[in-house]
Amino acid sequence: MFFGLDMEKLLLIGLIAVLIVGPDRLPRYAEALARFTVRVRQWMDSARTRVKDEMGDEFQEIEWRKLDPRQYDPRRIIRDALLEDDTPAKAAPEVPITPTRAQQEARRAAEPGLTPYDSEAT
Repeated sequence: MFFGLDMEKLLLIGLIAVLIVGPDRLPRYAEALARFTVRVRQWMDSARTRVKDEMGDEFQEIEWRKLDPRQYDPRRIIRDALLEDDTPAKAAPEVPITPTRAQQEARRAAEPGLTPYDSEAT
């Protein structure tokens, strides 16, 4: 069912509730629970209509199934990636990397015939 509860567990919870609450007060608690669930359902419906009103026509066009996080099963993603064609991916454009000041000074110091120069020493 939901939250890992099956019929046997729900019956056990109901039996324990009858024993704790007692047969005299149980109808009142059941009625209060029914009113609460109706109220929660009304809150959810009003929230849904409010979102639809605020989002406008765009809300209807969204494909909600694509946004479902349950579709991102890692096993399925790996399986799909392994079964894809082995087409080479486009290489990213090379971005020139500018060396830092310390790297430039270390390169100058490593060159033969040049004396090390520290631009900050005066």
